[in-house]
Amino acid sequence: MKVMNSREFKEEMLNQIVNRGKTEFSSISLSVQEIIDAVRKEGDKAVLRYTEKFDNVRLPQSRLKVTKKEIKKSYRKLKKNQIEALRKASNNIIRFHDEQISDIWSLNVARGVTVGQLTRPLSSVGIYAPGGRASYPSSVLMCTIPARVAGVKKIIVCSPPRTNGDVNPALIVAADLAGATEIYRIGGVQAIAAMAYGTETVPKVDKIVGPGNRFVTASKLQVSRDVAIDLPAGPSEIVIIADSMASPSIVASDLLAQAEHDSNTWTILLTTSKNLAFAVEKEVNVQLESLSRKDIAKSSVRKRGFIVIVRNVKEAVNYANTIAPEHLEILTKTPSKVLGDIRNAGAVFLGEYSPVAFGDYSAGLNHVLPTGGYAKTYSGLSARDFVKTISFLECNKQGYSNLKETAVTLAKLEGFDAHARSVSIRRRKR
Repeated sequence: MKVMNSREFKEEMLNQIVNRGKTEFSSISLSVQEIIDAVRKEGDKAVLRYTEKFDNVRLPQSRLKVTKKEIKKSYRKLKKNQIEALRKASNNIIRFHDEQISDIWSLNVARGVTVGQLTRPLSSVGIYAPGGRASYPSSVLMCTIPARVAGVKKIIVCSPPRTNGDVNPALIVAADLAGATEIYRIGGVQAIAAMAYGTETVPKVDKIVGPGNRFVTASKLQVSRDVAIDLPAGPSEIVIIADSMASPSIVASDLLAQAEHDSNTWTILLTTSKNLAFAVEKEVNVQLESLSRKDIAKSSVRKRGFIVIVRNVKEAVNYANTIAPEHLEILTKTPSKVLGDIRNAGAVFLGEYSPVAFGDYSAGLNHVLPTGGYAKTYSGLSARDFVKTISFLECNKQGYSNLKETAVTLAKLEGFDAHARSVSIRRRKR
């Protein structure tokens, strides 16, 4: 990791980090659109053709959908403690997301005038679950459970088949525990297209969520005119704000916990302590050697790992708000006091006993978070992403009298005589 002072960081790196989310898809957009068009036109036939081409698996149409027998078999392939961990994580995720939705609310804005909103779930949702090296059962829980809590009736999961034609059993178990209604062995662009437009086997959905590679991200963006999607997923990222009270070994391990995701992960420490800065640099190099994903983590911290010595915590907070990281850890003497100044972050982790890994797996927070600076304007995935609201209004005669002059005046101001008449005509109602 590169150690630098605040001025060097601001002059040399800050602009590049702030603009990290500007991903260019022009080089693959034509090939992605070709696959989408083929699936839209040919349905299952195109899905099967591209599955053979990209996943090296030849499947009959009848095997696209994962059967109940296969789901039961997947449970037998996992250890009891693995299934129990998925269950415990599911329970906490359910409890956290249950608090996010209110079915109905109303209030009186004037005497005789009641306004409010109904909350209603989407009818169907598609979850994309990557396979291969980037295979995360926890992400299946994080995407599926909020939809289930929101009340979505049809939740389908698509995941690419392995070379033997099976889907990762951990993904299947996670999807089943989370409440998925259907599971399909389809990956890549063809999976996104199938969920967006439907095929003979795969139903069309109202919204598609879930992480994937740049081809999956590009395809989601291209079908977004016809189906709702979540935020584009980028490389993982973490910013840690730490003072002299922080433990170098904890800081280093938390940086590496993100670095092992991807060689393009951003790992940034903002610290008021010069001693901590160099101690963390040393500790990162020591801990790297024992990681099973050492090559990935090493590439990450060398390319996009920075330790910045700042003048004070306030400056660190300013940098963090400018960067708007996916994960923000606050390892200071009183982290709760710093929290109030945070404006932009996907999720915040306070104190040395609150690692990001708890948010990833067991605390119940959703780990599908905005990357690339999108935390400035977007939130992490939640149950609210799977509902829509319907506003309602009810006036009695007194409420009508309280609102009519305002409405008529503004309607005439904008030149809408029929709007004005629709209000005033009610005066003549017997």
